[in-house]
Amino acid sequence: MADLDAHSRASGNRIDVATAVGRRIFTTTWPAQVLQVLANQNAGDLVLGLRLSGVKFHSALTRDAFYAEVVALVSRAFAAAPQAQEIDLWVSVPIVVGRDVVVSGDLAKPTTKTVYTVTVQRGESPEKLRARLHGAAGVFLDPAWARDAFAKS
Repeated sequence: MADLDAHSRASGNRIDVATAVGRRIFTTTWPAQVLQVLANQNAGDLVLGLRLSGVKFHSALTRDAFYAEVVALVSRAFAAAPQAQEIDLWVSVPIVVGRDVVVSGDLAKPTTKTVYTVTVQRGESPEKLRARLHGAAGVFLDPAWARDAFAKS
């Protein structure tokens, strides 16, 4: 199953790398579902992207458990792609759009909203990342989403 998920959720101009990262990530069922693994390389720089769902968690998720998932996903992704310099991780939620609203093309209205983002550079230790997540340094977190999404601990 992990191999199938890795192939179907890989994207970017380095599908081989995205698939390898996906194989490592999809061996676990994460509370916040990983929707997409991206790998893009330009002039020797390789950047990974991990997109997670901000709705319909596989299990109850506290803020601390979410941060632990982020740290684990980043660690596994860097381990699977040692040539990557950076990982961008973001969480999105669907936006309800009305009927007859254009959702593709030049006049498209958005159908998702980003509610969490963090960028991690290779070499940042899990401990430093954990501290940064808790301190919100360099992290975007939609407070309304967090208030509703996370189980009370």
